[in-house]
Amino acid sequence: MQLTEIRIAGFGGQGVILSAIILGKAASIFQGAFATMTQNFGPEARGGACSAQLILSESPVLYPYVNRPDIMVVMSQEAYVRFVPELKEGGILIVEQDLVRVSDLSKATQVYSIPATRIAEELGKRMVLNSVMVGFFTAVTNLLESDAVRKAVADSVPASFRELNLKAFERGLEYGITALTATTNPSDADMEEQYARE
Repeated sequence: MQLTEIRIAGFGGQGVILSAIILGKAASIFQGAFATMTQNFGPEARGGACSAQLILSESPVLYPYVNRPDIMVVMSQEAYVRFVPELKEGGILIVEQDLVRVSDLSKATQVYSIPATRIAEELGKRMVLNSVMVGFFTAVTNLLESDAVRKAVADSVPASFRELNLKAFERGLEYGITALTATTNPSDADMEEQYARE
């Protein structure tokens, strides 16, 4: 993989930092690549602004800070307003669709959305929304091998929640695969809508 800058942002309690740890671990431990991760969060902790910067590369990472993210995962409106202007032209934006309203974006930006909180609630625990998001990220970016990320999820959560987090990961992965299929094979209605806009 070429050097890829990623920012994951939301509010404390959404598992922002753990998401970055899982993806970094997947790359560096289970896929034999390199990763660096830095984090920052407000003094409020749970409920306050929170973000993690992650760099993945096939060669050693010399500078651990993200300048212009290639990929951004956003799980709150506050994080969207604060960080989306940093996203690289033509980058990938992944959002929690029930919590983030997307606006004022470059047409070149690829946007993927998932109701991660709703899916997590359907599984019985809102706290696994980060594993849903990690699965979705894995599918839509195609940056990491799904098996490497699956192993990283299993290795990063408490044993008592491992099965639930793995289920959440699989749901996010499936949702992402479906979203990609819909993008690459647009329906007649989607094509008619596109022609109408042109």
